[in-house]
Amino acid sequence: MEKVFRDRRAIMIFVLPAFIVFSSVVILPIVFSAYYSLLDWNGAGKASFIGFSNYIEMFTNPSTYFVKGIVNSAILAALSIFVQVPLALGLALVISRGIKLEGLFRNVYFIPVIISTTVIGQLWMKIYHPNNGMLNILLQNIGLASWKKSWLGDPVISLGAVFFVLIWQYIGYHMLLMYSAIKAIPTSLYEAAEIDGCSKGQLSRHISIPLIMPMIKTCVTFALIGSLKTFDLIYVLTKGGPIHATEVPTTLMFANIFLNFRYGMGSSMAIFILLECLLFTVMLQRLFKVEDLEF
Repeated sequence: MEKVFRDRRAIMIFVLPAFIVFSSVVILPIVFSAYYSLLDWNGAGKASFIGFSNYIEMFTNPSTYFVKGIVNSAILAALSIFVQVPLALGLALVISRGIKLEGLFRNVYFIPVIISTTVIGQLWMKIYHPNNGMLNILLQNIGLASWKKSWLGDPVISLGAVFFVLIWQYIGYHMLLMYSAIKAIPTSLYEAAEIDGCSKGQLSRHISIPLIMPMIKTCVTFALIGSLKTFDLIYVLTKGGPIHATEVPTTLMFANIFLNFRYGMGSSMAIFILLECLLFTVMLQRLFKVEDLEF
């Protein structure tokens, strides 16, 4: 076996099938998208090379709404990191303490993750319905009729309404990851700390959180990248409306390619999303390394 691992030719033979698949599925589409982004092309007719005009237009032409989409995705990313992940951590810490029906709570919080996003979007569209939605009916019945809103039709609150659904759908995913990490911590550490008089809060602060920090960093990365490339839920709920209030780069990319038949513009947006995700991932990794050095 050691001889095989030392043989470069054998290594290349074993790696080649996976590399071919990876290149076909990941690398080639990126290369083609980068090429299409330099064209003025409707997807069927003759394409003309226009250089970086698509990139310039999507940042300078207000009618593309791309800058607004970037701002919205940045808001979703910040809220995901500073709201979704802390809530998931809190749930993981509480459930992992051995409360009654621990398994039930763990599974219930994870259910939204395994439900189709289209189903979730349709469900919350009915909950948010301005006339017959459960949310407005509930507010009416408890005497808060003045709080009734057109939750997905008001440009001021529609982005927040969409984000609430994102939290509800994925909080169980991050919770389960951190819950599993907490359960992997040896119980002897907790028992020794309890003998020394540590409270439940001190156990979480000084043992659980520091020891699961790698998993917390993973969840932060997943939350950031997921919010930057989110599409399906926003498209089902609002399609980027009302009046482009919930537009994000992915919805604009879809609209330009499949509705406006501007393959060049849509491809340039796709390349920007890719570079944006790579950039923020690298920044997060470097930030985490700096924190580890300081710690």
